[in-house]
Amino acid sequence: MSLDPVQVMSGQVKELKVVPSSNGDSRGSWEEKEEIDQDNVGITTKPKPVTGRRTRKVEGGVFFPKPENAVTVAVSSRVLFRTEREQKVFEQDGVEEYLRFQIEHENEPFTPGPAFPFVKALEAVNCRLRELYPQSEELFDIVLVTYNHAHVGIRLINTINHHNLFIERFCMTGGSSPIGYLKAWQTNLYLSADADKVREALSEGIAAATMFTSEKVTEVSESQLRVAFDGDAVLFSDESERIFKAHGLDKFFEHERDNEDTLLDHGPLKGFLEALGKLQKKFYAKGQRLDCPIRTYLVTARSAASSGIRALKTLRAWGLEIDEALFLAGAPKGPMLEKIRPHIYFDDQMFHVEGAAEMGTVAAHVPYGIAQKHNAKQNISVRK
Repeated sequence: MSLDPVQVMSGQVKELKVVPSSNGDSRGSWEEKEEIDQDNVGITTKPKPVTGRRTRKVEGGVFFPKPENAVTVAVSSRVLFRTEREQKVFEQDGVEEYLRFQIEHENEPFTPGPAFPFVKALEAVNCRLRELYPQSEELFDIVLVTYNHAHVGIRLINTINHHNLFIERFCMTGGSSPIGYLKAWQTNLYLSADADKVREALSEGIAAATMFTSEKVTEVSESQLRVAFDGDAVLFSDESERIFKAHGLDKFFEHERDNEDTLLDHGPLKGFLEALGKLQKKFYAKGQRLDCPIRTYLVTARSAASSGIRALKTLRAWGLEIDEALFLAGAPKGPMLEKIRPHIYFDDQMFHVEGAAEMGTVAAHVPYGIAQKHNAKQNISVRK
């Protein structure tokens, strides 16, 4: 199986059930015929809007948190929605024909892409947070980042309204790099189909991953955001991976035993796990630890007895509580991820990303560390 962020696998996209977001009802119609009048507790009949734009309501919450207070997730339009037809027009006919095509079809919504269930889950968590902390700005804040020209903005807005997403912040760069804007937004995570831009973001210290569209999609939780992480070169540095690549498995085990009390350095997605943990603690403070709508997983090919203790000690020293840790000792990750059913899984090796995708998991590649210098087929190890 080969995944490509531009070439989409054949097959139907499964419509996932999601918790209605707090900005309106969950109807998918372009046309809103009735609107609840919350002040007069009645129903007001309104004419059909020309563009299909929807009225947004958020009860008891902050609409636009400041970037420094929010957990900002920047998502490209090519992973939030399926745009392979439009991408083909761009590649075959050029930018002018592409813009004309987008304008002609601006009243046709894009269908959900691989990041769509993840974004809906973020909105579901926001709904719970607003219930507990009506005035808090500590929420997920979603920014749509796209290389598109502003002319495409109308279709994107129509699509967002159609799917009842609460995304008000756009960066439409017209072909320019978005990395500077990501830094201005104080982005905690950037998801894109463009591996080069993901690498550029990582080089600037921004947590980022490349997402792919697969032919198989597993249904995910409607009420709990589930995020799974690999260990080395994702949450941790690639220090141990380098030992393994250079000297083999025995030296790796020896190195981990000798250094079990030495903390691993941080990897590119440590900060995002910290951000998730910060929001989890807001639920714990209200006595909702057992009913927390965020759950995190460490899924690693490390073995527990031989090399797991250093990873766990590092997480503890960082003050991070991972909810579940799976030490697979080289067993395939795909079957375990199929049971977890995360909204997203992060791994630095394409071998594991492809294996997860074959089982229906939305997996994202973190192009970081020594593994990027090896062919994907050589990335099978019994310890990572």
